[in-house]
Order: sequence, then structure tokens, then C-alpha cells
Amino acid sequence: THWKHGGLVGVLGYGGGVIGRYSDVGEQFPDVAHFHTMRVNQPAAWFYSSEALRSICDIWERHGSGLTNMHGSTGDLILMGTTTDQLEPTFQELTHAGFDLGGSGSAVRTPSCCVGMARCEWACFDAMKLCYEITQAYQDELHRPAFPYKFKFKFSACPNDCVASIARSDLSVIGTWKDDIQIDRDEVAKYAAAGVDIQKDVCGHCPTKCMEWDGETLSIVNRDCVRCMHCINVLPKALRP
Repeated sequence: THWKHGGLVGVLGYGGGVIGRYSDVGEQFPDVAHFHTMRVNQPAAWFYSSEALRSICDIWERHGSGLTNMHGSTGDLILMGTTTDQLEPTFQELTHAGFDLGGSGSAVRTPSCCVGMARCEWACFDAMKLCYEITQAYQDELHRPAFPYKFKFKFSACPNDCVASIARSDLSVIGTWKDDIQIDRDEVAKYAAAGVDIQKDVCGHCPTKCMEWDGETLSIVNRDCVRCMHCINVLPKALRP
């Protein structure tokens, strides 16, 4: 590859959101002599209407390459490939369409979250609400890099951590439950009758060995539970947080 950082490019009033990309063989490939990337702040949990997506794609067709990446590892909607003179017009149209740029550089990166209570029955708190509130609270730190290094927030509404907050953030917030795991014993019996080896596949994989199965009754020592979600994932109809 022949991409290089050729200096800072951006839009009026912002220090982030645009990643400058230049080719060091631009004379051979003038159409991609500069091919800047723009990061668009995604809505919480990546919910879009088809109208919103059409709007973004139409803007990018007018001002950029038309290539997108949905989504980057931070969570932003990535618009890949435009020239310096098209950055400000793109930004203005995105703003009028109700979108903002995400974070880049040594700044707070765009916070992201799982679908949370909007779609998931395991959600233990409103991850979308917290993601929105943190995004609003750190607007200045997100758009105007002033940190020695990047900083990422991610919010997962349950310990399944579908947004990979532990692996991909500096501050991860993970929802859990306060009370005991709820057991539907009739459903446990149905799983056993269907051939699920509860001793091997559930109790045997419990990291703290807080579960017991005597062939008829499943019991849990909840004070020893570390909320790993394994048992709930294996027996979703029988166990609930």
C-alpha cells in the first residue's frame, strides 16, 4: 500500500472526525491522490431508518467515492475517500441531515453501545440512554482532541458484552443483575428431556462451580455466581437474570 499521513485536514471548528489519507504515488493514480476518510457519529445501537441511510449515501455519492464501512471498530459509520475541497461541503450536508462527525485522534472516540433494552431480553440497564448521555456530555472532548492519547467508552447492557467493550474500550460499562438467577424448573426439565447434558454443558462449564444438577433439580449458589451468562445462554428459556 502507498497511503501516508500528509498533514492535518478537517472541517471548520473541529479538530477530529477526518482522517487524512494521501497516496505517495499520486502522480500515477491522480483519482486517489488524496482519499480522506470521514467518521460519522453513529446513533446509539446503530439503529437507522432507510431514509437516513439513503440521505447519507446520497451525500457521499455527491462529495466522495461512495464507499462506506459500516461500521468501524469504534462504531462510527465510515465514509471512505474524498478530496480536501469536499470535506466542508460534506460536513455541512451531513449536519443539515441531522448527523455529526465522530471522534478521531487523541480525543474521546465516539461512544458506542449494544442494542440494549430496545431489542434484547437480557439487558440489565438502558445502555442506549447512557451512551447518548455520555456522547452529549463529552462533545468538546470528542470534537477537539486535547488528550495525550485516544480514549474509548463502550456500553454493554449485559455480561454477554456484544459490543466488545472489554476488548475494544478504555472504559467499559457492563450491566448485571442484583438478585438471584430466576429458574423455571419446568423448562429445565424440558431441556433435560430434549437431550441437553446439564451436568456437562452447564454445571461443568460454570467458572465458580456454583451450580449443581442431581438429575432432577438444578440449584444455584447465587452468592458465588460471577455473572458470566454461560448458563443463561445455554438454557435461555429456563434461566433469566
